[in-house]
Amino acid sequence: MKVSDLGICKKLPSTLKGIIVFLLTFAFCLLPFVFPSFAGTMSEIQQRGSLIIAVKDNLRPLGFKDANGNLQGLEIDLAKRLTSDVLGKTGTVKFLPVANRDRLSAVLERRVDLAIARVTATESRARLVSFSVPYYLDSTVFVTKDTSVQQPQDLANRKIAVLNNSSTIAKVRYFLPKAELVGVNSYTEARERTEDNTIAAFAADASILAGWVQQFPQYRLLPTKLSTEPLTVVMPKGVQYDELRRQVNTAIARYIGEGWLQERVKYWGLLGDNSRQKTM
Repeated sequence: MKVSDLGICKKLPSTLKGIIVFLLTFAFCLLPFVFPSFAGTMSEIQQRGSLIIAVKDNLRPLGFKDANGNLQGLEIDLAKRLTSDVLGKTGTVKFLPVANRDRLSAVLERRVDLAIARVTATESRARLVSFSVPYYLDSTVFVTKDTSVQQPQDLANRKIAVLNNSSTIAKVRYFLPKAELVGVNSYTEARERTEDNTIAAFAADASILAGWVQQFPQYRLLPTKLSTEPLTVVMPKGVQYDELRRQVNTAIARYIGEGWLQERVKYWGLLGDNSRQKTM
């Protein structure tokens, strides 16, 4: 449809029509730059010689920058190992740090080949993207500095912090119905509440709280999980990406079978084999 075909434009002076045509043309020309597409099929990735992977750069110990500004963490190790196995020793990995809200869109818009950025596989997300086999089983756990708290039952009648509007609230209420839940807006606020002893513990994701304990060693995680959430690699849908998905899934299954992933989980201070943890 031409701009001149739009009813509203028939009433506009020809000079204004010209301006509209110019602006629309200019906008469409900019689209490739606003939404660049880099993702490729397996053959295109091999020709390129690199994998482009969306990661977190502020989430210790999964993906974060060290003192020298280099990316480190479990998910960074996984990204590098996958690149080496998919492309060989000469292959390179290019990281694209993303915010939580952009983890799926980076794949959907083909800005990256994969996303390894603490993404939990869910049914609703599976309608949009493909997921690999899990590389880590995350869980909801408690963190505390109170030495009198040794197991979740010790919190039965205590104050527990939870992030406002999080799914953690229902999990804690189910297992500890008599506990008093205190809503907080951030992990920083939760730590402030524990520091001034107004709460006995904080319930959240183990993968994030592990980084908390590494930064503040006076805290510890209770070894009982309230839930299990599989963290997976996000991959594009479409038959043209079948080979990429197959290689990623085969590699992760091998890492688990060889014990490499378990070793990296231990190295980065995450909870070990979740399948052996206590479950309430």
